[in-house]
Amino acid sequence: MSDRRIETGTDDLVGHVDGAVGVLAFNRPDRRNALSEEMYDGFRHGLADLTADPEVRVVLVTGRGGAFCAGGDVKGMNERNSGGAVATVEESVDRLRRNQLSVSAAIHELPKPVIAALPGAAAGAGLSIALAADLRLASERAVVVTAFSNVGASGDFGGSWFLTQLVGPAKARELYFLSDRMTADEALELGIVNRVLPADGFDQAALDVAHRVAGRPPIALRHMKENL
Repeated sequence: MSDRRIETGTDDLVGHVDGAVGVLAFNRPDRRNALSEEMYDGFRHGLADLTADPEVRVVLVTGRGGAFCAGGDVKGMNERNSGGAVATVEESVDRLRRNQLSVSAAIHELPKPVIAALPGAAAGAGLSIALAADLRLASERAVVVTAFSNVGASGDFGGSWFLTQLVGPAKARELYFLSDRMTADEALELGIVNRVLPADGFDQAALDVAHRVAGRPPIALRHMKENL
């Protein structure tokens, strides 16, 4: 199995294949990997590529530059809105729905295990995307926060549903209403992340876990994911 680059169509989301593991990485470190419109198309292309590649058995989603994903790019949205016509509510909802389907829903429904590796902060929609994965690995420096109540939003990218499955409805409500920041160890105690790994060498340690999963029978993994 040879390593290769994954063509996502954008530098905001970069990817490559490492043996049986396909890696997709948020790549806007100057904005803590906040989501961009280009990222959504990147996921559409990248996940389709990895799904079709029979040698890829596991997908690892991570972030470059010390963060996982800070969620929606509020600054970028304000810049776009100040530059011309503002989309109608219907147009905005339709665009958001399509973006959610191309990222969170696609990760959740991918016929291969998906692991989210959090080197640092996962907030808002970024946390929601991590929750859509099958497993979450966190650096000891990582923090997670729902964040939506801080910006007057109800939540998106499936986070409210995924979080409820992990921690139960009462705790999920608390985390959404209050937006408390959690350390990696606190997230581990609640079952939001599966493992906390040392910050030094985190990228390789997370990749090693992905390779361990990729070493299992792929048909069994696919059916396990469907069953669970």
